[in-house]
Amino acid sequence: MLVSLCVIAYNEENVLNGLFRNIASQTYPHDKIEVVLVDSNSTDNTRAMMEDFKNTQYNFKQVIITTNEKYNQASAWNCALCVSTGDVIIRIDAHAQIPRDFIRKCVDNLEEGEDIVGGGRPNIVDNETSWKLTLLAAEESLFGSSIAEYRRPTEKKEYHDSLFHAAYRREVFEKVGGFNESLGRTEDNELHYRIREAGYKMCSCPDIISFQHTRNSLRRMIKQKYGNGYWIGLTFGVCRGCLSYFHFAPFVFLMALIAFTVAACLGYAYPLMFLGLAYGMFDFTNTVGCFMTKKVKPQFLVLPFIFPILHLAYGIGTFVGLVKMPFWKHKLKDIPYKRIEEVRQIMLKNRADREN
Repeated sequence: MLVSLCVIAYNEENVLNGLFRNIASQTYPHDKIEVVLVDSNSTDNTRAMMEDFKNTQYNFKQVIITTNEKYNQASAWNCALCVSTGDVIIRIDAHAQIPRDFIRKCVDNLEEGEDIVGGGRPNIVDNETSWKLTLLAAEESLFGSSIAEYRRPTEKKEYHDSLFHAAYRREVFEKVGGFNESLGRTEDNELHYRIREAGYKMCSCPDIISFQHTRNSLRRMIKQKYGNGYWIGLTFGVCRGCLSYFHFAPFVFLMALIAFTVAACLGYAYPLMFLGLAYGMFDFTNTVGCFMTKKVKPQFLVLPFIFPILHLAYGIGTFVGLVKMPFWKHKLKDIPYKRIEEVRQIMLKNRADREN
């Protein structure tokens, strides 16, 4: 199988060299790997690093560098799909690390009959410090990040609603089309919804694993959570089926906090007291869990404060997204869906050209 390994990047000079080393060390035959690099008009050395990687003799079938003029992730992934010629499309974030046998194991599992495969995706930090490990503990906690099963390694093959750093048979995109370019952080949720609706299953395999760098500062983590929540709010207006109830948990917490605070001001304090007690119990329990399961750092003492900050940032983002959603949705019309079909047609043409 010819594999198209796709990476998109915008100002990622701090992490690309590590990922490029991972790609260069892959045990899958390099003459069966096509590396597709998409630069979203970076203003740092990202483009130059891509060119250096292309010019280094790793004996790949080819290294393609293309430019994304629209900046957002969905359009960047569509740029990658439009130039890919492989039988297998693998999507890897620039902030990732992959083991030497990553491509090999993805292909092995696809050859067993699966259409889409992936595996656990634990978070890691670079240049470890006590503070970064504290942020990592918050991100890895079910309370601080997500209860989604596809984030964590499995002991046996399981089928999930979504996967990180997945490998797709080309035919999947040829059937469902490309990414919805109107979406920001939720483009993968919407794509995977269409994939499931088309009858495909996404298999999480125990022997496949990849890693994602977590944010290195609380400010950047808060910004990330706000952005995630914001796009959940907007996406609710165009694809409710691609979202689950847990996506709205921080929003519900925020609304309950506001409502119960108003009630307390009017003399009904018990709802707010109950909410505070229930939240405090989960907060305390998950903090203790971090102390028991991680290598303890003094900064772990601030975890009870980090958790609510992240939840409120996410909830506020969702609230803002929901408020803006009707106006944003009205402007979309059918332009994003035309692009989805355009990408599908380009991929079908690329297949025909390759076979001829």
